[in-house]
Amino acid sequence: MMAKQYRSDAMASLHETMEALHQVGAIDKQTMREFDDACLTPVEPLSPEAIRALREREHVSQPVFARYLNVSKNLVSDWERGVKRPGGPALRLLNIIEKKGIQTIA
Repeated sequence: MMAKQYRSDAMASLHETMEALHQVGAIDKQTMREFDDACLTPVEPLSPEAIRALREREHVSQPVFARYLNVSKNLVSDWERGVKRPGGPALRLLNIIEKKGIQTIA
């Protein structure tokens, strides 16, 4: 399981406190879900140019990049040409690569 990525150390500490309050029944499940959403690092959309620049920064070909992301090489090509846009887990992985490098998901 991947560790949660918080906006800051302060948000991580605050989240830990809120989880404890939830466990003792001081806050309800819906409030905790809303708080989780506010604390976690947002997933930023990436332009076709940014995806290509990211792949080139990591010095990998489209087929190799696709293997890291567990998608087809044609999909990577579509992203880089703007035919399709990454979403869901693929977009999260691209954001992680952007911030921490491809070796983070290797």
